[in-house]
Amino acid sequence: MEQGKRIAVVGSGAVGGYYGALLARREEENEVSFLMRKDLETVQRRGLAIRSSKGDFTIDPVRCFSDTAEIGPVDLVIVALKATANEALENLLRPLLHDETAIVTLQNGLGNEDFLVRHFPGRPVLGGLCFVCLNRVEPGVVRHIAHGRIEMGDHTGCGTAMRVAHRFARAGIDCEILDDLRLARWRKLVWNVPFNGLAIAGGGIDVSRILDDPALLDRTRKLMGEVVEAAAAQGLAIDPDFPETNIAWTRKMGPYRPSSLLDFLAGREVEVEAIWGEPLRRARAVGVETPELEALYAEIGEKIEAVRGEDAADEARV
Repeated sequence: MEQGKRIAVVGSGAVGGYYGALLARREEENEVSFLMRKDLETVQRRGLAIRSSKGDFTIDPVRCFSDTAEIGPVDLVIVALKATANEALENLLRPLLHDETAIVTLQNGLGNEDFLVRHFPGRPVLGGLCFVCLNRVEPGVVRHIAHGRIEMGDHTGCGTAMRVAHRFARAGIDCEILDDLRLARWRKLVWNVPFNGLAIAGGGIDVSRILDDPALLDRTRKLMGEVVEAAAAQGLAIDPDFPETNIAWTRKMGPYRPSSLLDFLAGREVEVEAIWGEPLRRARAVGVETPELEALYAEIGEKIEAVRGEDAADEARV
């Protein structure tokens, strides 16, 4: 990876588009190829545009393809697909791999690194957690609202994370190396579980409305507490002040709509199992009761099923 510059981004939505574009901007160091489907023709025609609080820029031309076989073997694969699409990764990633290709997942939730290790044994697997406010606002356009740090660690103990992080840092990405990737995953759930979940359960509300509602704010704190307790039961100690730090940080976002809410509103699959189901199962496995998480998991499922029912009824009427 220190010598190789070939990078493939699999999943070129908001996260993959933003970080991939930052890497591609350093074209003297990185040869970045994007797997694209819906946005392919638009990006081929007018490039990949980033509208950022740190300054707008456009990558044009873009190395973008509809099939990973067209990209061929690379040195680093960045997985930015939703976790709901993980079953497709085995076929998608195979053409991208040579003997030393590293894979880093920038996906939300728990279990994604384990999935990659099962399907690609013996290969360097890394995890990256993105602390960023992003939206894909139209084909080929990503809006960067705030933040942008990536926390990265080795899942397989391969020692590759440091080299990848240096490459990211040279592209202007704030990238921190983690000593404990498992702890970092649970720390991020302190935010993702309540804010992504309550936004959906509340029928499509943004984070500011959650914080402004005393009952929802109380529920947010309870959900955060359950995540902290479940992590502690697995030997993963989260600072007791961390939930309130997250709440203060979120107040600065304004009326931000989390990514899971956007998926829900657009009728796309929501990462229910990775963000709520798997943490709930792991909490149960270590004997921790999480009634708020269990209730929220059920509410999200009911909301999604209700929307599917409405869509099916609309199709029947047509």
